[in-house]
Amino acid sequence: MEAYYAYLNGLVNNNKSIFQMYPQVNWINPYVHAELIDQRGQLLEKVGNSWLFKKTKPFHYQISKGCELCGKGLWSCLFITGKCNGACFYCPAAQNRDTTPTSQQLTFDTPEAYADYVNFFNFKGVSFSGGEPLLFFQRTLDYLLSVRKKCDPDIYTWLYTNGIVGDKEKYQMLADAGLNEIRFDIGATAYRLDKILSAKNLIRNITIEIPAIPEEKKLLMSLLPEMVKAGVTNLNLHQLRLTTYNAPKLLKRNYTYVPSERPVVLESEIAALEILNHAKNLELDLGVNYCAFDYKFRFQKAGYRKMVAGKFTGEGDYLTENGFLRKYSRDSLAYAGVLLSDNDHSQLLNSEKLYLNDKTYKVTRADSSAPMVINDLCRADVEQIFLEKSGTISGDETLFKIWQYEWIENGLRNWF
Repeated sequence: MEAYYAYLNGLVNNNKSIFQMYPQVNWINPYVHAELIDQRGQLLEKVGNSWLFKKTKPFHYQISKGCELCGKGLWSCLFITGKCNGACFYCPAAQNRDTTPTSQQLTFDTPEAYADYVNFFNFKGVSFSGGEPLLFFQRTLDYLLSVRKKCDPDIYTWLYTNGIVGDKEKYQMLADAGLNEIRFDIGATAYRLDKILSAKNLIRNITIEIPAIPEEKKLLMSLLPEMVKAGVTNLNLHQLRLTTYNAPKLLKRNYTYVPSERPVVLESEIAALEILNHAKNLELDLGVNYCAFDYKFRFQKAGYRKMVAGKFTGEGDYLTENGFLRKYSRDSLAYAGVLLSDNDHSQLLNSEKLYLNDKTYKVTRADSSAPMVINDLCRADVEQIFLEKSGTISGDETLFKIWQYEWIENGLRNWF
């Protein structure tokens, strides 16, 4: 496991470098925070067998179809705008400016261009987010209608909102346009459920999607039965994470930070697991799942890589579970990814062009690794990694690197 521990240590160093201007960050320490670590372990045991996506997403009762498509890498999220009317202390980025609708750093000036993109990559699910998409309601409706008109009629669609400017008329129009699910961030409205009632009996699937705030744990537990009465079908709990944008507000709270690929709040994970297990104990007909950063970082990124690279495989390419193109001979091994960019904004060389009606993209095969020499001593180990279904982590530096390109890690990561 030496290479794996070196990787984790590198994340620690990187995070501490990024946040060096905040010496007050309370980084996790297994000696100081032993009680929290033990509490986390006990809660994970209580989850039992209720896990999805290689034991990275614990759940109770059910997950929504949108979450299922996300885990399978079959989902596209369109950010309708970069402007929001909320003031949530946990927001990871400034949301104060209206922008052209974007997805994966691609811009879509027209609803038709986005629908063509969805069709080309055969996405099975589409979500509309922001910012706050209901601030630009007609724009949101136009993009939804275009997806419904031009894409597979079975495509599953959902929308994220804080509900502040929502009303029955808007929700009825979204329902008539074919919206399958709506997700409310009630953290932006002091955890009130009245805004949700406007969508009840109009949009079939109603989800509350919020970060798990440790200080609000008891309130959320008490609200679980009320959520069911309000027509809520699912509760999705995210993990709080620290960014350079939200640090001034987040660091005023006495949280413990875990140096993963992005710093995350340990108490947030504990709160999410406690709420989930509470719903399980009450035997509520309410789907509750914990969307850990481990899950988001692995499955969402790998899913998009696979969707794009799968369309541009060349002779001799093998598409790995983690979304990279492998080229292998008995003596050499290399990995590449496929980058998709707007033609007008890309300076990438050696790119081919993809034309989707009125929009042009650049498609670039980007080497993710230098060619690795495979000799007789390591060939059997390398090929065993190709064949493994469990994704076992190797301690050897080269084999660990290969494993990272091949597999999505199994289980919520234990950092201590």
